[in-house]
Amino acid sequence: MSGPVTLGVDLGTSGVKVVALNAGGRVVAHASRSYPLLTPRPGWTEQRPADWVAGAVDALREVAAQLTEGGHTPLALGLSGQMHGAVFLDARGDVLRPAPLWNDQRTGEAVDEIERAVPRPDLIARTGNRAVTGFQLPKVLWLRREEPQVFARLARVLLPKDYLGFVLTGVMATEPSDASGVGALNLAGKTWDGEVLGALGLSAGLFPDVVNSWDRVGGLTPERARDTGLPAGLPVVAGGGDNAAAAVALGLRAARPGVGSVSLGTSGVLFAPLAAPTPDPQGRVHLFAHADGGYHLLGVTLACAGALQWLRDRLAPGTDFAQLLAEAEHVPDGAEGVTFLPYLAGERSPLMDPGVRGAWLGLSLAHGRPHLTRAVLEGTVCALADTYQVMRPLAALEHLRATGGGARSDLWLGLLSGALGLPVQRPQTAAEAGAAEGAAILAMPHAGLHPDLHAAMDAVAPGGTPVPALAAGTALSQHAAAVAQLYPAHAAVSAVQLPGLTHPER
Repeated sequence: MSGPVTLGVDLGTSGVKVVALNAGGRVVAHASRSYPLLTPRPGWTEQRPADWVAGAVDALREVAAQLTEGGHTPLALGLSGQMHGAVFLDARGDVLRPAPLWNDQRTGEAVDEIERAVPRPDLIARTGNRAVTGFQLPKVLWLRREEPQVFARLARVLLPKDYLGFVLTGVMATEPSDASGVGALNLAGKTWDGEVLGALGLSAGLFPDVVNSWDRVGGLTPERARDTGLPAGLPVVAGGGDNAAAAVALGLRAARPGVGSVSLGTSGVLFAPLAAPTPDPQGRVHLFAHADGGYHLLGVTLACAGALQWLRDRLAPGTDFAQLLAEAEHVPDGAEGVTFLPYLAGERSPLMDPGVRGAWLGLSLAHGRPHLTRAVLEGTVCALADTYQVMRPLAALEHLRATGGGARSDLWLGLLSGALGLPVQRPQTAAEAGAAEGAAILAMPHAGLHPDLHAAMDAVAPGGTPVPALAAGTALSQHAAAVAQLYPAHAAVSAVQLPGLTHPER
């Protein structure tokens, strides 16, 4: 059925996804493109912004053709994307070097520099977060220290989705949900914190203006209209960081703090809405602005589905993921003594330690590929349980809505439910309720499809089907022992004794 639609663009780590939604949230067109990940040195992850643009323009062109064929009228476009990346621009708006990403770990010295200049308790009170290697602010200090000739030409630094917005409209802007992951946004005022930046010798002028997530940034330029086949002047809405945008698509509102989400994507993410900014005093989980105008806690384990892909690519190339998961389903809780620590890229929440590394423990001649796969799945949910142990006193959840590629697996979701002691629901819609869909919903109020964002979220939020919980008590115990053995400084975060949680028998 033809009619008005809004578009959503999600600039992800592995590729870009574009969707078009009608007012009821039905996907009427979609396209995706992939682009390479650069790893020039151990611990470094980068991408070329030009690759993002080429992929996004190509996917938008395909969606525009689908809309024309179906008789649909695009009214606005919303943006989303991977958080924390740094696109360094000169005074003409040209890119100065490849963009370091959210999981890049080169900035350890820069993090130390921030915490020398701004005491950690003050930084957490102001920005909701401690200094973190993956955030954008340490990347700016790294550039100043390691590439001074490039830094001398630096005029602006943009987040990935905001750079795409600049390319599409010629306007530089950001919004709170993504900007709060820079490391320099004052969460109370949702403006750049001049005192934090001043202590580091940086100017707020390096960063773009902050607008509401549902505000119009600008219109599609004539050049980009020709490139994509979309109408010139098409309103482009600021949108949200990928996790906040996905939460919008799942209907997670700050006014309903008991309903959270879990994303089993490249990283694993726990999302808990909050009405007021309430940080963990130690900064072990993130406090960010939500795209709906409220706030949320965010816990991130850096290698989740990415760990499963690593296993498949290294040990079982060409094997279908469904086969690996089917093999693991027949292995009992605890993988018969095999434990996997999923710290392949260091770890974010709650360890906040870029130096930890992944490991299998307990291997014997009796173990095979199914045990390794099961241990990877269990390791990722145990890492998320460690995170929930920190989040729970601040934002106790009643249930989780699941998203991400791993959410297609009943086994993975069941293990997660058992490890966290929370009901987990998979959205009932066939299409994933992800960041691209959330970006399109964020564009709906400006397009006039709904009177405001909350009305749009309520109109399109999917229902959920509970996934049966599976036993995870043995895996949790082994995980706690492994962390204590290899990383005793982090032993206190073990989730094996989360108060009030029960671990169902399989």
